[in-house]
Amino acid sequence: MPRSAPAFWQSRSLAAVLLLPLSGLFLLLAAARRRLFRLGIRRAVRLPVPVIVVGNIAVGGSGKTPVVEWLVARLREAGFTPGVVSRGYGGKIAGAVIVPPHGDVRLFGDEPVLLARLAACPVAVGADRPAAALALLQAHPECDVIVADDGLQHYRLARDVEIAVVDERTLGNRWLLPAGPLRERPGRLRDVDIVIAHGALSPVLSSLLDGRPVYAMHLDGGEFRRLDGGACRTAEAFRGRRVHGVAGIGRPERFFAQLARMGLDVVPHPFPDHHPFTAADLDFAPGEPKILTSKDAVKCASFASADTWEFPVKAHIAAGAAERILEKLTHGRPTA
Repeated sequence: MPRSAPAFWQSRSLAAVLLLPLSGLFLLLAAARRRLFRLGIRRAVRLPVPVIVVGNIAVGGSGKTPVVEWLVARLREAGFTPGVVSRGYGGKIAGAVIVPPHGDVRLFGDEPVLLARLAACPVAVGADRPAAALALLQAHPECDVIVADDGLQHYRLARDVEIAVVDERTLGNRWLLPAGPLRERPGRLRDVDIVIAHGALSPVLSSLLDGRPVYAMHLDGGEFRRLDGGACRTAEAFRGRRVHGVAGIGRPERFFAQLARMGLDVVPHPFPDHHPFTAADLDFAPGEPKILTSKDAVKCASFASADTWEFPVKAHIAAGAAERILEKLTHGRPTA
């Protein structure tokens, strides 16, 4: 995934058109790879426990990390002991490893470290998802279900449930890489078990889903936590002051708009997704509060000033989604 999405992904400009031949090649290779797995010519690895994949069809953030946290909580409520596997984008650890409590973001990646903190369950990282999952099960045999974060296109890992998280804005010009942001064509969404929509879907996309179950999601938070482990505050504490929103996520403007809706006077500071923050990035506006996303806060906690705050959010997903996932998980697993 690129650090910053090209502007032409949002339109069918000349720059995008010139890349269409490469998108055609990408389509052929991706379709051939998936077909090899569907025909059994390439073997997917089936784990001894069920696997739920959470992913999307486009490059960039759509809200998968809060969905994984939500899903782990729902599984735990249903009596499961979940574990999570993740790619570990941005980390430097090779092979398949378990993320320790308070793991170093530079080694394991921002999202795995954040998930280990939020979900409070075992998390393993590795480019080879089956190897990461097997390492997790060996280290934590009590886990009886695996949640694969951002694993929709990793067909080597057999799955029992597929969840696609869709933020339609991330679909851009609807063209495949590199002319557009898509990893797979929108029609792929007809094959998943459920679609979680982060924001409204257009009539065109809704009709393409062909009756696939769609559940609305929004992210919400109620308090701000100081990064040094100190106090928590509500939005009221920041009203009447200028604050600086800092976000290195797929859709930073969504974060800034959320703060503004809470009545805050926000100066936006967008950074590319997965930005490797340093102290210099926050060296501005001394004495004025800086508010970060949770994904960025785990990278900045060691050097942030005293008036730096995290705004944690949770996914709120429409009723019925958890029940449908659990039903598929319980009754949809192959017998052999």
